[in-house]
Amino acid sequence: MIAKTTDDIEALREGGRRLARHLRILSGMVLPGVSARELEDKARKMVKAEGDILAFYGHTEGKKDKPYPSGLCLSVNDVIVHSPASDNGATIHDGDVVCLDFGIKHKGLYTDHAVTVIAGTARDPHDERLVRGTYEALAAGIAQAKVGNTTGDIGYAVQKVAEKYHFGYPKNLSGHGVGQKVHEEPHIPNFGTPHTGTKLEEGMVIAIEPMMTLGSGELFIDKDGHSYRTKDGSRTAHAEHTVLITKDGPEILTEE
Repeated sequence: MIAKTTDDIEALREGGRRLARHLRILSGMVLPGVSARELEDKARKMVKAEGDILAFYGHTEGKKDKPYPSGLCLSVNDVIVHSPASDNGATIHDGDVVCLDFGIKHKGLYTDHAVTVIAGTARDPHDERLVRGTYEALAAGIAQAKVGNTTGDIGYAVQKVAEKYHFGYPKNLSGHGVGQKVHEEPHIPNFGTPHTGTKLEEGMVIAIEPMMTLGSGELFIDKDGHSYRTKDGSRTAHAEHTVLITKDGPEILTEE
């Protein structure tokens, strides 16, 4: 999306702040013994109370896709993205690495945001390093979201952080444009070559979302048809912000 009007920009800002607050509350609930269904129910309740719409619930990418059954994606340990909190039957255990990926539609426009937290006490320092490094990669990617740069500049910045920590990074999942739809052009891979790809324009609204693993980064789709798991069973992390590209630099929309 290219946000051209003041009304659109203000709607995105307001929606982004709401989404950030929702995810702050949900991430605070990520404790041993809590079920994915409890988090899904809380997510739905908060969004409904403010008159907004769940972005992911019922979403399809193509005509043959089954509608997504959940409002919240809750992906645990070796699941990196897209596990439906409504249906996956997960219960959180001490030391689990938990990604919450959530989106809302506010005043007709979409924002998208993801956080990863560790429930209780981390089992391994590598898990803490994974989460910390993934957020570092997100910040590096956002720093490149400037007018005149390219999607390749963002991807390269993310990739360099992954290589610094020796993380795997999936090649078949990416960030994306957002705003008028949940997923729009351009694709924003978490790897790339500087000065290649789509040129970034003022007003462009994009979701930057590094996804990292402690293993190879190779994935498969689980039997539920939604959840992406690591082939080697390694732990994963995912962090995402919706960003508005302005003449003065990147503006993170999904923060309070």
